[in-house]
Amino acid sequence: MQRREAVTRYSCSVCGRPLSAEYKFCPSCGAPRKGISYVRKVSTGNPAIDEILEGGFEAGKTYLLAGEAGTGKTIFSLQYLIYGAKNNEPGIYVTIDERPEVLVKDVRNFGWDLQPLIETRRISIIPVRRYFTSRMWGREMDTIVNSIVEELDRKKKEINAKRLVIDPIAPLVTTYSNEIAWVREYIRSLIFSIEERLGVTTLITSEIPTGENAMSRYGVEEFLASGVIILSLTRVGNSIIRTMFIRKMRWTAVNPTIYRFEIERGRGIVLKEPLT
Repeated sequence: MQRREAVTRYSCSVCGRPLSAEYKFCPSCGAPRKGISYVRKVSTGNPAIDEILEGGFEAGKTYLLAGEAGTGKTIFSLQYLIYGAKNNEPGIYVTIDERPEVLVKDVRNFGWDLQPLIETRRISIIPVRRYFTSRMWGREMDTIVNSIVEELDRKKKEINAKRLVIDPIAPLVTTYSNEIAWVREYIRSLIFSIEERLGVTTLITSEIPTGENAMSRYGVEEFLASGVIILSLTRVGNSIIRTMFIRKMRWTAVNPTIYRFEIERGRGIVLKEPLT
């Protein structure tokens, strides 16, 4: 007797109609079949967060990680880069004033060894002020943006980078002008140029001043980014806990939930239970 192969069947998550594997959309209500993705996703480096984001970040897009000082933005960013470096997706880390050798030492104390990843050209660390600031005083916006993107593109080609972290974006801005309209147009031009010319998946961080409800320093990053993740310090009773809220994630069905997380040495961001 000939053995029949099992046929995988699904049900529409909206109306409940049974669907066979060839259906990508429900013919009754038009809802996409659960689990189907039409874009390439890039892991955040954290399986629990990837699950919430239906696979991670969309490849080639820009994401904003915002929060007050001490909420874990740099650790989140490095976790994202290290995961990529170990999975054939090299990355560039644009740091502020800290020298690369100091950053490597501090990160090693946390339990992550960046040196082998740097030596094998899977991570490249660029100190912001050495490359982007002193030679840019008084230049036109297009000149500044082109200079930054050209330097990043050079580094990208050196290591075949797929990921980029700018931690934080402020030093690439405040050096040139404090006029808010200029700053917003500058950030817009920078983000669009990075996406169009580099094609990397970018994570930018922005520090929110303590006590403010803003999502970014300049009030434009959250509108340009494809997703916004906010890290916070939240008081619960007599304790302070770290929380994560996915404020925005384009074309992803993310529930507006606040999650508690912890920072563990050698692991990084560890997501815990949602707050009720």
